Amino acid sequence: MPTDLEIARTVQLKNVKELIDQLGIAEDDFDFYGKYTGKIRLSVLDKLSHQPDGKLILVTAMSPTNFGEGKTLTTIGLGQALNQLGKKGIIAIREPSVGPVFGMKGGAAGGGHSQVLPMEMINLHFNGDLSAIASAHNLLAAMLDNHILKGNDLGIDVTNILWNRTMDMNDRALRQIVVGLGGRVNGIPRESGFVITAASEVMAILALAESRSDLKRRLGEIVVGYDYHQNIVHAKDLQANNAMAVLLNEAIMPNLVQTSENTPALVHAGPFANIAHGTNSVLADKIALKLGDYVVTECGFGSDLGAEKFFDIVCRKNSMWPSAVVIVATCRAIKFHGGVKAKPESLLYEENPAAFKKGLGNLKVHIENMKKFGAPIVVAINRFPSDTPNEIAMITDLCRELQVECAPHEAYAKGGKGVLELAEKTISAAEANVKPQKKFMYELEMSVENKIRALAVNIYGAKDVYFEKRAKIKIEKFVNSGFGNLPVCIAKTQMSLSDNPKVYGVPDEWVLTVTDVNLSAGAGFLVVICGDMMLMPGLPKIPAAVNMDVTDDGEILGLF
Repeated sequence: MPTDLEIARTVQLKNVKELIDQLGIAEDDFDFYGKYTGKIRLSVLDKLSHQPDGKLILVTAMSPTNFGEGKTLTTIGLGQALNQLGKKGIIAIREPSVGPVFGMKGGAAGGGHSQVLPMEMINLHFNGDLSAIASAHNLLAAMLDNHILKGNDLGIDVTNILWNRTMDMNDRALRQIVVGLGGRVNGIPRESGFVITAASEVMAILALAESRSDLKRRLGEIVVGYDYHQNIVHAKDLQANNAMAVLLNEAIMPNLVQTSENTPALVHAGPFANIAHGTNSVLADKIALKLGDYVVTECGFGSDLGAEKFFDIVCRKNSMWPSAVVIVATCRAIKFHGGVKAKPESLLYEENPAAFKKGLGNLKVHIENMKKFGAPIVVAINRFPSDTPNEIAMITDLCRELQVECAPHEAYAKGGKGVLELAEKTISAAEANVKPQKKFMYELEMSVENKIRALAVNIYGAKDVYFEKRAKIKIEKFVNSGFGNLPVCIAKTQMSLSDNPKVYGVPDEWVLTVTDVNLSAGAGFLVVICGDMMLMPGLPKIPAAVNMDVTDDGEILGLF
């Protein structure tokens, strides 16, 4: 089997002008960033307002493993297959974060014959988006510290500041720091820290904003801290939000690239799903829905995180709602959640009927959870050469029992041709869902505690929720400040349905522990931290970076 890099080298990429012609975008509505990528101007939405929307397909997954289950791969392959079936399919996915690319994951835009290209650009400094987000975030931090040093007219309490700094790199040494050392000329000493850029509220805001004016409004609502009278201080009080929007002026426009089969792909924004809402931008989805018959979008990690947040947060206040949900499963992940050890990895590729039967329980939970939101479901089996007919049959039997469609695919080895059955079943499911009806797991008028409890019990399978003292105090504080009606964005491990990353399969008789609650007023949700969650990842013992290099000709090696 050729490598991702070898396959990418064989692809004849279309000039981006051909892509915009194919989509029906005028050159006046597009900014070119070289031969193969560029940005779609927001003016397209006004010009296409009379166009009916296409159908939205949401790709999610069962609980993942450290190996990844091919959710992005499936998204890309499904988009390619739709085009092979004569449909106008468009893909909309998140931008990779540089930190994880150099940390554990390596390149993050599909693989094999279902990649988004050019891979080097997408994974590194992609059209400057993440740099712009980091700059906007850090501008607010700089203006905040400058205001305090230059007289502190707002009376900001330096012991009660909520805004930190950001960078797009895994660096655990920056989680907790002290700024302002070295005398008054360098500022007022105080504790602070860094989050990775994908965890920045600015990233979440960019992904949720529906226009530049909405972006400025949301940036202005960011809460940077409290004053000495315990009143909230916003970014707009520092008059920072308009300048932040200036830095994000180009970043707010979705990026257009293509797959290894020249299927158009919008790659834009990249909030993490374990600590933020985990989907690409609303603007990318809305533009794609005006341009295509079907838009295939993905959400981060398992359905308990990304998909729930897509329904309960992203789609709550706009017209979008999926016409179908695709849940990605692998035989490898099913055996892992059935108790098979990941080391040696070869054990995950051996037939183990007892473990497989047990691990199917995890997939069953994800199917039943997605049913609660009302959209029809198709289970996609990302097929590996080692998968046996018996294993595939066990998944098919479960799906038949739960009355959902199921189809294996070979997007990695065959591209769109290997996903035709899945595409046909997904089209049928979406077309049968004529008028999708919105269903949420909780109503905004419920108490914050009951919103969290609704997700804990109905999605994660917990029997109850325990709130630590710090979390209780902050919930009360945010409610008293007028934020009690916001949606809740649960920050928890992606490796388990529970808040313990080492509890696999289907945990039972457990209690969700809420350790902290943070306010993302600009993004429009409360971040509920469960268990031990870090907003700044660290590097593994052997980072992916050690295997990367660049030749004298400028060819990047080891990224794929």
